Amino acid sequence: MSMEYIPKTAQEEASMLEEMGRSSFDALLEIPQEFRLHRPLNLPAPLSQMELRQAMQQIAQTNQQSVSFLGAGSYNHFIPTTVDAVLSRSEFYTAYTPYQAEMSQGLLQTIYEYQSLICDLTGMEVSNASVYDGASASAEAVLMALRITKRSGVLVARTVHPHYRAVVNTYLSGNASVQIDEVAAEAGGTSLHALSEQINDNTACVLIQHPNFLGQLEEMEEIVALVHRHGALLVMIVDPISLAILKTPGEFGADIAVGEGQSMGNPISFGGPYVGFFTTRRDYIRQMPGRIVAQTVDLEGATCPASRRAFCLTLQTREQHIKRERATSGICTNQALNALASAVYLSTLGPTGLKEVAMLCLTKGHHLKEKIAAIDGYSCPFSAPFFKEFVVKSPVSSASLLKRLSHRGILGGIDLGNYYPELKDHLLICVTEKNTEKELESLLKELTTPNPS
Repeated sequence: MSMEYIPKTAQEEASMLEEMGRSSFDALLEIPQEFRLHRPLNLPAPLSQMELRQAMQQIAQTNQQSVSFLGAGSYNHFIPTTVDAVLSRSEFYTAYTPYQAEMSQGLLQTIYEYQSLICDLTGMEVSNASVYDGASASAEAVLMALRITKRSGVLVARTVHPHYRAVVNTYLSGNASVQIDEVAAEAGGTSLHALSEQINDNTACVLIQHPNFLGQLEEMEEIVALVHRHGALLVMIVDPISLAILKTPGEFGADIAVGEGQSMGNPISFGGPYVGFFTTRRDYIRQMPGRIVAQTVDLEGATCPASRRAFCLTLQTREQHIKRERATSGICTNQALNALASAVYLSTLGPTGLKEVAMLCLTKGHHLKEKIAAIDGYSCPFSAPFFKEFVVKSPVSSASLLKRLSHRGILGGIDLGNYYPELKDHLLICVTEKNTEKELESLLKELTTPNPS
């Protein structure tokens, strides 16, 4: 007996075609003859499941296993097996987002735990349930600052990720009253002189990344003081792993802190899906985009709250809910599964484990920088402190160098000339805890090998 995947008999198909006035399925599609193949597809003979699996394994073995020193916003950190173990539970991966929210207490609890962990990590007072990614979180933060201050000037440091800057410009492109200006970079960091010259009493916010796109730590104390002196808000983009050993946005006095959560339990996955975290001061909670889950007790737990916790959506300012055209954001999801991955990751590592990861990134990165700087022809032009990424000037074309490294199975970094013309033939190299001593040595060996050209 032949079993169809779609339960539709030939008689039912003919009946539907007759109802639509079509003689055949081809006539229904109405594809012009010049676009048709007019021959059978060139497909191999059918295979059994066992044969197909063997064939796919053979194809997979041809994949090149590369050593990666790529970073620039997407990071190759280790993901504990507990993350996939929790995420693969059907009650999590089948739940998209809580529309009838209180019916899904488990999902609401995971979001609440995520928010609590992000607040602990950033030192900020409130967190939303997450947004699309770090870039959209940055743009939403700028919009939020405009609403709070009722000003129209925005200053964006040139050391902010170029893609993030592009997204901010896109978000604000329809608002002619907003003036966006870029703050120049100096020696790999934001120029304090340029910032002091550009900021004024119409500045709504200053967008700073720390560590910045070039890997360096910004002079945050001076920047925060300057921004607040003019009554503007400080929006800080941070690497969450770095917060295990660096001062948090809350300690710096940031007003809004955002970032990309991919490095916390989410694979690189060719660029997504990712998850943006978003935190702020309690005073600004009603201007924060997205949704917030809070903890309460049910009616039966009023006398025993510890055993009868309950969770509910407290604020939901998105456009599909009560605020509609007055909504603070058009964000329509909170990336719940990716946020859960970050929550499980942070819970698994804990403060001690996360600090160990950060210290491995720090020490390995500094070790590699020192070794590369000692190679004839190579130099590291910036001397400010950095976390896990640093800039290297190549004696040869960076494009040709990266191509040669890729042929050796090494993804050698980012060609900064694609983003900063003045950094032609400069590479942005990233080191994480996953890079072994052998991998570092393989990169150093290739850099010391004379260029065949």
